[in-house]
Amino acid sequence: MSISAIESVLQQMRVTSLQTGIAQPAAEAAEPGGFAAELRRSLDNISTAQTRAYGQAEDFELGKPGVALNDVMVDLQKANVAFQTGVQVRNRLVSAYQEIMSMQA
Repeated sequence: MSISAIESVLQQMRVTSLQTGIAQPAAEAAEPGGFAAELRRSLDNISTAQTRAYGQAEDFELGKPGVALNDVMVDLQKANVAFQTGVQVRNRLVSAYQEIMSMQA
């Protein structure tokens, strides 16, 4: 797996986080830190989306006013898409690691 492919996946994760409304503030997004920091931020965004979606689902189940079923379903689907993207990134990282480890010196 090439660096450009990994960067492409990270860009897709950024776009997904912007579309789901879980983007980090501009000041935090500009922080340096490389790949590990970007991966950590992406995982935090996924966790935040899931926590918010499950909290909203619980509020709907409890009958709290102002929580519509369609909003709950959309947020749950956004969290699911973000999670599946994270799983695919993990799978590609594991594959790249295994490929590097199998190279002969």
